[in-house]
Amino acid sequence: MVNYMRKRYIAPLIILSAFTGTIQLKAQAKYSLDDCKKMAVENNRTIKNSRLEIEAAKQTKKNAFTGYFPKVSATGMGFRFNDPIIEYTLQGGNLPVYDGNPANLPGATQFAYFPDISLSLLDKANIAAVTAVQPLYAGGRIVTGNKLAQLGVNVNHSRLILSKSEVLLQTEEQYWGIVSLNEKLRTLHMAERLLDTVYKQANDSYRAGLINRNDVMKVSIKQSEMRMSRLKLENGIKLATMAFSQHIGLAYDSTMVLSDTLVISQNPYEVYMDADQAVINREEYKLLQKGVEAEELQTRLKIGEYLPEIGVGVGAVYYDYDFSNNKGTSNTMVFASVKIPISDWWGASHAIKEKKFKEQIARNNSQNNSELLLLQVQKAWNELNEAYKQIDVANEIVAQAEENLRINSDNYKNGIVNISDMIEAQTILQQTRDELTDARSGYKIKLVTYLQVTGRYEL
Repeated sequence: MVNYMRKRYIAPLIILSAFTGTIQLKAQAKYSLDDCKKMAVENNRTIKNSRLEIEAAKQTKKNAFTGYFPKVSATGMGFRFNDPIIEYTLQGGNLPVYDGNPANLPGATQFAYFPDISLSLLDKANIAAVTAVQPLYAGGRIVTGNKLAQLGVNVNHSRLILSKSEVLLQTEEQYWGIVSLNEKLRTLHMAERLLDTVYKQANDSYRAGLINRNDVMKVSIKQSEMRMSRLKLENGIKLATMAFSQHIGLAYDSTMVLSDTLVISQNPYEVYMDADQAVINREEYKLLQKGVEAEELQTRLKIGEYLPEIGVGVGAVYYDYDFSNNKGTSNTMVFASVKIPISDWWGASHAIKEKKFKEQIARNNSQNNSELLLLQVQKAWNELNEAYKQIDVANEIVAQAEENLRINSDNYKNGIVNISDMIEAQTILQQTRDELTDARSGYKIKLVTYLQVTGRYEL
């Protein structure tokens, strides 16, 4: 009986232990900010596409490099005509018989009959040719094309860096948004517990006949408002967590815990950078410079189209029609070619001027956008400073709200103020704490934004 009872209780305990362990394991689904940023970079489809663009640009570069090598081509052709190209009839007749003495030919007395002969040539043939041409000079287009291809690789590298930076910034914004919502939920729980205490005191006072029922109802109404606020906040946290999970490529888990807190560890002056230097560091600025370089290379390509082309080559030809024995024969050749576009220069002057104008447009855009980048850096610095000062102000306001609540609590206990003043003081404290949370999360986001616009935000 004892063994039976032991087995009866041991099995549920084992199951309960396993279940508890599972709960604890799930509760450990914690993710730091760095963990989330790594997952976002690894799983984001925009970044994956940017990497593919780099690989495509590398293939374009390899393709451009083949321009330095000979161009080999093969040609095959077979034809058959309804009528031969060459038709000739040799008329027959009596031919003098030659006795070996040339002096006797004019006065020959013996003749031999020769019939008419019809000749038909080139009615059908098959031709094959292979040539290899090595370009010696092509107006600089091969060299320029390779520089453009390398520029394309560099541009896509910069775009990848920008994509990563944008994804990381979005990750931080969503991360701190969820942390902020959770912090507000904790503040709400504290306010609920305090209000529960107030409700109990009010209810006891009502039963003792010290206050009327209306005061108890005011507390009860505030409790209902807080429950509704908590429901909205919890739903907001769930939706934000689902969106964040999709952003970093993680399956939604209701037990997800974000481990980083809103502790402020850096002040703005620790990350300050000169605005002019910051602009130079930015990938956007580098892309603007590459845009100007690309237009200059396009102009050189256009000029190259109107310059002479020089090449040398070798070739081999095979054809299966021979005039002497109707058998196939082959031949080889070496050659040099020079191509000089003459009439094209009339239109070329206008096409080149068009390219020059586009170069200047690219330079103007680069200058204008560089100035806008400088303004963006300065604006980000101002907002970072403002966000940091807002934290100090919010801390002071919270301290004042806490003191106000303490004074009202003491006065309420002493019967100096009514319950409405007590509820109002508590509401003010909750609001100021939420504002402090917003100020801290806002500073976190302004900090990473400033690092991004100064070209220093990387994983």
